Amino acid sequence: MSLTAAFRQAIPRSSARVSHNLPRCSSSLHHFIFHSPPAPVHARTYASKHKAKSTANLIPGSKQALTSEPARLEYGKAEAKMGAAVEWYRKEVAALETRASGRVTPALLAPVRVELPGKDKEFVKLEEVATVGVRDGSTLIITVFEEHMLKAVEQGLYNAKLPSIVPQRQDSQTIKIPIPKPTVEARTALGVTAQRLAEDARVQIRKTQQSSVKKGKYEKHSVELDEFQKLTDRNVAEVDKILVQMKKATGTR
Repeated sequence: MSLTAAFRQAIPRSSARVSHNLPRCSSSLHHFIFHSPPAPVHARTYASKHKAKSTANLIPGSKQALTSEPARLEYGKAEAKMGAAVEWYRKEVAALETRASGRVTPALLAPVRVELPGKDKEFVKLEEVATVGVRDGSTLIITVFEEHMLKAVEQGLYNAKLPSIVPQRQDSQTIKIPIPKPTVEARTALGVTAQRLAEDARVQIRKTQQSSVKKGKYEKHSVELDEFQKLTDRNVAEVDKILVQMKKATGTR
């Protein structure tokens, strides 16, 4: 109800008959009463005793940041795990791209892990027990620091199952690995491997999202669910981008 209507309703109808006997108000006051817009009504709100788990049901489609401290902590953990999955894939693809290009570098043996003799399933990187060099631009030369580690290094090379890697023992401390030029079939195989690893990374990213959402027990269409989905989409898109760049650089499909 407007102020004018409220004012008129408040005057008894009988008073209308004697209104001509009432003194007339000034024109400014008459204008203020009958022509001024109604004053805004400010409703007083009170804080809830219980903290809401999500504010998304109050503000649909909100782009606000996460408001819950547990949600922010879980988001940070998920972001770190997804980022680690992307970086792992980036390194794997870098090694595949090197092999596909035909460049011979020690990085070709980066995935190799060597089991230390006498230890309980303790594995170390190849460079921790040997040096890796390049001879004539097409051969890798591995020289172990200690002779008793030669057999463990050989086994580590076989266990890595790297394509076109066939170790040849030269002496008690040296292993030679000739690296053939990659064929079309070899590059295609590397492309297939890159696709498989990409799917592994995507699966890991989605598992991280599902785990975080399950812990939070967030409501449908909540801000939290939306933010975790955006985080997942960004990391999956980054994996896809790395794969596309690798295929473009190596000419694989």
